[in-house]
Amino acid sequence: MEKTYFLPAEWHPQSYIQLTWPHAGTDWAYMLDEVEKCFVNIATEITSRQPLLLVAPEFPAALENLPRRDRIRFVECPTNDTWARDHAFITLIERHSDPLLLDFCFNGWGLKFAADKDNLINLHLAKTGILNGDYINCRNFILEGGSIESDGEGTLLTTSTCLLSPNRNDTMTRMDIEQYLMKRFNLRQVLWLDYGYLEGDDTDSHVDTLARLCPDHTIVYVQCTDREDEHYGALSSMENQLRTFRTLDGDPYRLLPLPMPSAIRDEDGHRLPATYANFLIMNGAVLYPTYAQPENDKRAAEVLAEAFPGREIVGIDCRSLIRQHGSLHCVTMQYPESVESF
Repeated sequence: MEKTYFLPAEWHPQSYIQLTWPHAGTDWAYMLDEVEKCFVNIATEITSRQPLLLVAPEFPAALENLPRRDRIRFVECPTNDTWARDHAFITLIERHSDPLLLDFCFNGWGLKFAADKDNLINLHLAKTGILNGDYINCRNFILEGGSIESDGEGTLLTTSTCLLSPNRNDTMTRMDIEQYLMKRFNLRQVLWLDYGYLEGDDTDSHVDTLARLCPDHTIVYVQCTDREDEHYGALSSMENQLRTFRTLDGDPYRLLPLPMPSAIRDEDGHRLPATYANFLIMNGAVLYPTYAQPENDKRAAEVLAEAFPGREIVGIDCRSLIRQHGSLHCVTMQYPESVESF
């Protein structure tokens, strides 16, 4: 790999954003109409700004009358589920060369769920020619897009709970994994978060549910101020660790706390992993999840506006998504501007 290739930050100019659509063969079957409304809202916001790469076994009827349907690039493909963040390509770019489309193995977050079809989506996309870039087989390493954050300058933020969990890369030590990431992504440092979790999370604490890298050496993160909340200890420890992190220049990060949503529970009373950290950065906008909690929703928007000055902050009701233990960032994957194939 050329040393000039790098892993762009999510706020790097983009071409596509991928959605993998829910259907009757997924875990969404019992609430398909409800969740499709959320996906239509996401698709509407995406296509109002940039092309949408849509993956599904058939074109969704719910999108037939989308205002900017002309911006949809549809690829017919069998799928297990909808979590594009974790089964889609991770892209490296270089100024004078075609992008590298890295296809890591996706095994259902450590063999928790079926992923046989989702793990083949990238191979299918590569064969269609809809993506500009060189296909790179990284399927001997298990990695999900939601488990890593890049600032585009050589720093990667991740969580030890996820990357060191059983049934992913358990033959490798922490040092082995760090060295692999440093080489594969041409990094200068890896920041490991060792604390923080959300009850009901299936991912073993993906970083995109807890803390996110933002422009100008900023990290936004979930803060819990309620000492009676079960998350208080772990998230306070995470906050303290974030204060110890340093940029490549040796400076502390600017830390901006996001509110902790009030508890949302499923029909059996189990807490769901609602988080405002699961936002999507787009060209000119940030889409963030809302949970019908006016005060918390508003405060989250204010924090994101501070982190992303000049971008429109757009809330999307994600109460349906959280019922399957994910949110807005989890169902999307961005591709940098050079990936669109015209």
